[in-house]
Parts: sequence; structure tokens; C-alpha cells
Amino acid sequence: MDKQLPFIGTEALAAGAVSRRALASQHDMIYRNVYLPHGVELTPVRRAVAAWLWAGRNATLAGLSAAAMHGSSWIYPELPAELIRTEVRPPEGIVIHRDRLCDEELAVVDGMPVTTAARTAFDMGRRDTLITAIIRVDALANATGLKAVDVERVAERHRGARGIVQLRQVVDLMDGGAESPQETRTRLLLIAAGFPRPQTQIVVCNEYGDFVGRIDMGFTQWKVGIEYDGPQHWTNPKIQAHDIDRLADLAAEGWVIIRVSRDILRYRPEVFLARVRDAMRAAGWPRWDEVRLDARI
Repeated sequence: MDKQLPFIGTEALAAGAVSRRALASQHDMIYRNVYLPHGVELTPVRRAVAAWLWAGRNATLAGLSAAAMHGSSWIYPELPAELIRTEVRPPEGIVIHRDRLCDEELAVVDGMPVTTAARTAFDMGRRDTLITAIIRVDALANATGLKAVDVERVAERHRGARGIVQLRQVVDLMDGGAESPQETRTRLLLIAAGFPRPQTQIVVCNEYGDFVGRIDMGFTQWKVGIEYDGPQHWTNPKIQAHDIDRLADLAAEGWVIIRVSRDILRYRPEVFLARVRDAMRAAGWPRWDEVRLDARI
């Protein structure tokens, strides 16, 4: 029995892997008859495993649970697991979907049936708000290499499905280059403001082909880059020192880098948009006067 994974209590008792006293005193019950040792974090993957065990190993992991199994990041651990099966009344912490799956939409991860990355994106893209759906599909694409055409193939098989209009928007705007939800929000804000669609994860090399740096997103033609700076960029001295050197090297190659933080993105997006507009104007972008500084997402 893997002590880092959920397990079925009655099976562990029958195998002699745990006593009744230890089961009650040293473990947390995640779902009925499904346990996890005290102190082991209930991650999205472990929650998915626990839900599958609760279902008697007779269900398909879907939605956020499938995304977690495919390696997707930025899934809040408190969100419920998602399963496809016929059970009508799941316990708190599990969402049941009774969707139709084609054989091409099924995969196996760590011995458990899950929806493929494309089918998972199809499902997540139709649910919740547009921005949340794009963030989740971006994260899945970043983890798996999923492309828009892969999701479009699934959508073709399920024409008329609920939420298909939103899904089309998600597929149009998805980008696996986003490495965090805030990078997704930054990209969507730029698009909403009227900038060209930014390229993500831009690799910059010097005239000799030597690697100089990688930029979160930007506009290669005008050499204007945008970097989202999380808290670690300001609180970690090593990261901060590396950023100073990297930005100097990029400037030497003619790049102008606009940095944005969570607070600016949330409370003063017009300041950020004005800085990008001014940099693009200076670089010769002709449509700078069409930028909407009041854009929001």
C-alpha cells in the first residue's frame, strides 16, 4: 500500500495493511471508505484517485480531475473531483457528469481511465466563466502540448453540446505558452485592448545564435516584450539578480520589456496598457492610437 495515496479502508483491513485502530486514528476519511494518512496533502491528483476509489473503480476521471492526471498545474486542491458515471448522488467533494464518451476520448493514466487531453479541454472549455475556462485549458495545453485542432476534432463529434459557443471562444484564444493564470490574464487583456495577439515564450538569441533569454510574451516584429512578475521576482534575491542581468542582455538586443505585477494587472491595468502602447508606438506599430486603455477582462 502506497502511504502517499488514498486507499479503500476495507481492502487495507482485509490485507492486514492497517488495523482498525490505526485506520481511525492515523488517517483522514476523504470519501466513504476512502482514506489518506494524516499529514499527506490532498492534492488534485490524490483527490482524483480518492474519487475513483469511492466509485468502486468504475468511473472515468474527467474535467479538473483528468487535467490533474495529465499534469496540469494551477488547480485549487479544494475544488471537487470530477467523474463520468451513472451514480446519481455523489458525496460532497465529487461532481458527477453523465456525458457520452467516444472510444477516441478515453485514455489510461496510472491504471485509471481518464478523458484524453482533448476531451478534457472540450469539457472544461464549456464550463465556468470564459476566463476561467481559458486559464484551465491553457494550463492543460502547457502540460500536454495540446493544440486547438485537437479540441476542434472533439467538438466536431459533439455538435450542439451545451456550452459549445463558449468553447469556440476558448479554442480561439487558448495558448499553451502560458505558464500561470496571470500570464493568461495578461495575454487576454492585451488582446481585449486591441493589440495584436502576442507570441508566447519568445526565445531571443544574439547575432551568433547564442541564447540570450526567454520572454513570457510579446511582439517579435516590434521587439516589445511583456513579463509577468510574480512575488518571487521581488522577494528572491537570486531571481532578482538573474532578472537584472537578463533584462540588460535583452535590452542590448534591442528589446523593450514591459513588466507587470499582480497589483498592476488587477488595480491599474490602464497603466500597464499605456506602457505597452507607448513602447509599440516608439517601435513603429501603426495602430497604437486604437488601443483601448479602459479594456478589462
